[in-house]
Amino acid sequence: MDVAAVKEYCSCYPGTSSKLFGPPSNILVYYVGGRKFAYFKTSEPEQWRFSICTSPERFLELTDVPGIKPARYMARFRWVTIVDVDTVPAEYLQELITWSYTKAFSGLSKRQQAAIASERPDKLTSAEAVSRLGLTRC
Repeated sequence: MDVAAVKEYCSCYPGTSSKLFGPPSNILVYYVGGRKFAYFKTSEPEQWRFSICTSPERFLELTDVPGIKPARYMARFRWVTIVDVDTVPAEYLQELITWSYTKAFSGLSKRQQAAIASERPDKLTSAEAVSRLGLTRC
């Protein structure tokens, strides 16, 4: 998956919004119900590095992989940074993004979860996402 496909994949989940923060942080953040689940760095020299939340076991596994390192300032919360998303297999990256989204979504109140589950007019349906992006799930 390239950067554009990852952006599209992150946006296809229900209740997802994104916000671009300018200097000094220079990040594009993806939220579900106000909770962050993924972000891209948008400035040089780390442009388009992608960060997601992981489980404790996955954090240890992923930080041993070349090209994946603990996220700056967020490692204590088990966030990892993928230096180049093209180097990670698409199915594995989708699984990691899905886990991060699910973790953020599960931290919302039951009322927020129900509201997000009932709305989805501006988001792709799973079938549309699969056909447009060749994804396995969304």
